[in-house]
Amino acid sequence: MLGTYFYHEVIRKTVVSFGTLFNQIYVKHDDANGNVESEIKVPLAYGPAQKFLARLEQQEDLNRAVQITLPRMSFEMNSISYDPTRKVSITQTFKAVDDNSRIKKVYMPVPYNLGFELNILTKLNDDALQIVEQILPYFQPAFNITVELVDSIGEKRDIPVVLDNISFQDDYEGDFSTRRALIYTLQFTAKTYLFGPIADSTDGIIRKVQVDYYSDTDRQKAKRQVRYTATPQARKDYDNDTGSLTTETIDLTETVIELNDTSGIAVDNRVIIDSEIMKVTKLTSTSVTVKRAHSATIAAEHRKGSKLNVLSTADDALVAPGDDFGFNESLDFFESGADFSPTRKIDI
Repeated sequence: MLGTYFYHEVIRKTVVSFGTLFNQIYVKHDDANGNVESEIKVPLAYGPAQKFLARLEQQEDLNRAVQITLPRMSFEMNSISYDPTRKVSITQTFKAVDDNSRIKKVYMPVPYNLGFELNILTKLNDDALQIVEQILPYFQPAFNITVELVDSIGEKRDIPVVLDNISFQDDYEGDFSTRRALIYTLQFTAKTYLFGPIADSTDGIIRKVQVDYYSDTDRQKAKRQVRYTATPQARKDYDNDTGSLTTETIDLTETVIELNDTSGIAVDNRVIIDSEIMKVTKLTSTSVTVKRAHSATIAAEHRKGSKLNVLSTADDALVAPGDDFGFNESLDFFESGADFSPTRKIDI
């Protein structure tokens, strides 16, 4: 069981995504006339607040400009715990496609909560309030971040980041040479998921769906009436099989397209120019009449010399997971009482 190497970097990605939430926080100072005198991007680093407090206390040059050191923010992950409220069946799996279009079998991920602590260190209370007010309105009490947890299968999940608690302390003790540090501490919980090893699947990609309809719910007596079939329909040319060129500019409404060659094109073919798909309704030796904006595409202008390609069943067979595609749909009506055999793939 244990010993199969895998590393999806889920925890690391969650930590980085959490820190990214707070890397664009600014503090502004105004002069007596209300004009912006300075604007500071608050530095953000990974580490405990005690580390930065120690640096403040041990800084030799106490006359340095305050903005060089404060304000600043730090964050760290301080806990990992299992979340039983989001548990699913441990044997449940789902299938995904990897970067090489191979089917993978993946067990459902395990829910874990990652605890985070965000520390805001400032000298002026107004600076701290500016920072806090730029953060709190987004958490009610959760804010979702989208993280690609497993790159190889493109598994993205929305990770809720919940604001659990806010505390404040004024770390100011000693004489006048001691630096003051106001510290706001915000506690968060990120509800992430951990994935186990990803295995190969013997199942193939579904490229055809077939549904038979019967006249009654009793299949022993009912006769099959209708068969619905759906297969992928390409929305781009994959095999570059036809290379006709337009001999004139095509506007948004023109339906007769002049070509340098119409061989290889037939009536009812779907053709594509740039990203617009059209359906051929009439054909001559030098032109085709088409129905514009077919297959949910948008009519567009096309320059003289644009390439026209035929979208055929060969293109349909090359549709890959993740591509934009439609469906070829058909209905067949039957009078016989034959049934379809899933094992033999024929009517019996």
